[in-house]
Amino acid sequence: MMATTHVFAALAVVAPVAYVVPEFATPLAVGAILGGLAPDFDLPLEHRRTFHFPLLGLAGAVPAVGLAVVVPSSGTAALAAFAVAAWLHAASDALGGGPEMDPWNGRTERAVYDHAHGQWIRPRRWIRYDGAPEDAALAVALAVPGLVVFDGWVAALVLGGITISVGYALVRRRVVDWTGEWDWLE
Repeated sequence: MMATTHVFAALAVVAPVAYVVPEFATPLAVGAILGGLAPDFDLPLEHRRTFHFPLLGLAGAVPAVGLAVVVPSSGTAALAAFAVAAWLHAASDALGGGPEMDPWNGRTERAVYDHAHGQWIRPRRWIRYDGAPEDAALAVALAVPGLVVFDGWVAALVLGGITISVGYALVRRRVVDWTGEWDWLE
């Protein structure tokens, strides 16, 4: 899935909390956005293995949420949002294709690495590849809670992200032709 889809999913998860506790809306949004992006910082490393923790990430998310409930503050809210978003990103990568630049060719059965079991989780291909039409549709749908609950810079970021998502989806399959196969991404 696209990075924007991951960010919109994270914002959708924290949106109900931000609505109920508006004084934590900004830290929740910051944590969700950063956590939604963080796993992909492994792009130049071993993508979807180095910073992706689809099962073990839950072991960090649950205590972070517990801490935010017991000791509510801007910091604990942001930490909980970050941990949940990073886990959600890693776990949801199994719903798409593989990490290669042209996953529509189905060259690999490796979606995301499961550190708990020491093996790769196979791609489900419900979202065939990042930037697929269904990925863009999901991104737009997941953006709605963020637009409804958040305002200001967060809403502007979401609107910009929608534009980027749709634009990327329109050119995604041509990206490989334009850039060539980037071996360092695989």
